[in-house]
Amino acid sequence: MARQKAYNEEVVVEKAMNLFWRNGFETTSMQMLEKEMGINKFSIYASFGSKNGLFLESLKCYMGKINILLNTLENSDLGIAGIKKYFYDFIEFTRETDFGKGCLVTNTANEINDAADEKIKQVIGQFTGQVREAFASILKRDDTKDQVLVDQQADYLIIAMVGLSSATRFFAQPQLDNYIENVFKSI
Repeated sequence: MARQKAYNEEVVVEKAMNLFWRNGFETTSMQMLEKEMGINKFSIYASFGSKNGLFLESLKCYMGKINILLNTLENSDLGIAGIKKYFYDFIEFTRETDFGKGCLVTNTANEINDAADEKIKQVIGQFTGQVREAFASILKRDDTKDQVLVDQQADYLIIAMVGLSSATRFFAQPQLDNYIENVFKSI
């Protein structure tokens, strides 16, 4: 008979997510994970297979949280103003944490290299594509934009979003406001 887990998997994954978000994937050791999650490495390996497996679950947890913002955007009737609101909402989302700023996905993309786990790279690419598609979907609602312009502006906005994700780690709100306002002057 299988042994009952003495922990709530959702809770420990969220703890791991926060640790990875604070320290990055490479810097986060198994010992740090054991301490943060309150379970031993054997339980981590049994539940998640590896540090990579746990990290993938942490990314899913993070994306579940940020998808709330994305769903709000996708269901908005505000057009480009809704995308701009998403940028500001994202800044607030990063401030809900007591440890820092930035986006776990962007931080990870900046940290990994070509030798990184393919599944991790795939999840990052899919998430970024999902956000870009949400931007494109909003832009398509404007009848004055043809598909070429929609694609160009969606690319511009996702790259601006990645820039904002990194900038929230280092710049004060007035500078971030300036950045967002300038991004949307050209849309």
